[in-house]
Amino acid sequence: MTGEVFVLGGAQSDFARNMEREGNGMFDLFREVAEASFAATGVEPAEVDTAHVGNFVGELFTGQGQLGGFFGHVHPDLAGVPASRHEAACASGSIAILAASAEIEAGRYDLALVLGIELMRNVPGQTAAEHLGAAAWVGQEANEARYLWPWMFSKVEEEYEKRHGIDRAHLRAISENNFANGKRNPNAQTRGWAITDEHLGENDEVNPRIEGRLRKSDCGQVTDGAAAIFLASRAYAEKWAKRRGIALESVPRIKGWGHTTAPLMYQRKINDSEGQPYVFPFVRKAMMDALRRAKLADVYACDGVEVHDCFSITEYMAIDHFGITPPGESWRAIEDGTIALGGKLPVNASGGLIGTGHPVGATGVRMMLDSWRQVTGNAGDYQIDGARNMATFNVGGSATTACSFVVGF
Repeated sequence: MTGEVFVLGGAQSDFARNMEREGNGMFDLFREVAEASFAATGVEPAEVDTAHVGNFVGELFTGQGQLGGFFGHVHPDLAGVPASRHEAACASGSIAILAASAEIEAGRYDLALVLGIELMRNVPGQTAAEHLGAAAWVGQEANEARYLWPWMFSKVEEEYEKRHGIDRAHLRAISENNFANGKRNPNAQTRGWAITDEHLGENDEVNPRIEGRLRKSDCGQVTDGAAAIFLASRAYAEKWAKRRGIALESVPRIKGWGHTTAPLMYQRKINDSEGQPYVFPFVRKAMMDALRRAKLADVYACDGVEVHDCFSITEYMAIDHFGITPPGESWRAIEDGTIALGGKLPVNASGGLIGTGHPVGATGVRMMLDSWRQVTGNAGDYQIDGARNMATFNVGGSATTACSFVVGF
């Protein structure tokens, strides 16, 4: 079959690291993860036909752009390989995957290296918030916010309250689940954190309000991190599998994908969806497109999902938009244990963005890598038993860019 895209695996950094404290910069992390991906897969640098970087605001955090030029410094055989950098806020990594996949599907190239990266811990928190605000319509919305994205997603919680009603106990349960899953993940930023009931509760000293309704425990982490994966055509995957002594049938594929871009301004999206069953219909479309292209009847044909919990309310939204529950009833899947590790459809077995961390340009690639780990039985202590198909959902901005993949067999 032509047009197939196989996922060969890759590597990620330890998301608990602080590169500046180590005396290292963006290229150090870039090189380390690229080299680790070659070591993990047995791919040779000379075999790479094309390379893609997912990164949101490297210029703001580090002053560095033109990130494709880093590949030639990783290994001499990567010099001259066509490379592109992709930006769609926190969905930048998924956009890089989409671009690499399209090149393979078109028959241009047989092997792509996709690397997502962001350094975010080298500036004060307020400065980081201002840099990340570039994913909103600058100067046109959220001008009153100190921390723009917590402010914006507090508005999403308010919208759910208005349309469906919401109990903050369910949002606390999402955070609790993701922190617990993160403890199982050797690369998770929060794996060593001591999370008590007070850290998840209403204590303003231990769990302070950040903006509006959102407290510290509702928020994904500010993270230095990178992740890389290899995507391949059938022709290359056959050669690679033979060389590794494994059957091609044991190499997962990208079975389906979805990608939508809504208007940039949050309030425009909310106004447009008034009276509709889903708060973000374009998010729903991206998810359903991925399932449809994968020829899966619904999300329950998957064994788990990795979703974008930049905030607990974002995962709450993803639950009903994916069809795990009817619209506005995400609480059901939380209360009955559906989304827990060991449940009917585990959500964020890795720990997600709250538990694992959120280096924004790397998140979509990390989700793809974790999906590969699950379906190949390489997820260690956070393995979903018998996983054969995984779905992802990665979002940029106030649900402006939505990307979804299905990975499996």
